[in-house]
Amino acid sequence: MEEEVLAALAALYREVDEETARLGEIHGERIRCARNCTSCCVDGITVFEIEAERIRRSCAALLREGAPHEPGMCAFLDQEGACRIYENRPYVCRTQGYPLRWVVEEDGSLVERRDICPLNEEGPPVESLPSDQCWTLGPVEGKLASLQAAFQGNPRARPLRRIPLRDLFPR
Repeated sequence: MEEEVLAALAALYREVDEETARLGEIHGERIRCARNCTSCCVDGITVFEIEAERIRRSCAALLREGAPHEPGMCAFLDQEGACRIYENRPYVCRTQGYPLRWVVEEDGSLVERRDICPLNEEGPPVESLPSDQCWTLGPVEGKLASLQAAFQGNPRARPLRRIPLRDLFPR
């Protein structure tokens, strides 16, 4: 069962990558994210246990033989600021930098919020973009939660455990 769920996670990552590639084509002029841009690569990022397990399996040698980056930055950055697990990076890292949109409830009403990395603000205001030119938070997070519950062996499992990326390195 674990292998099936991990395969489903890999398929979800491919979907995310296809959509972010589309957004990259739309916003190519404004996106400044590149190797050594580490503004969002901070400590404290957590991932679902299923994402942590994918990293454990795919990056076992790094976790066993390598050392985490100094505290303050993501544990998986190398000394030059490159991601050492780029091909296996978690969902949150796959969507950083793009215009984001999400819905919150305020005073009994649903309100849309938008944001973008300050480094990528140049260009049309994110509030003016069509919805399909933003990464919508919510749908993929729901799919991840379902995969996590299946990974835990209980579709109704709560709470959905999250793991700090730094904790993947042995102490």
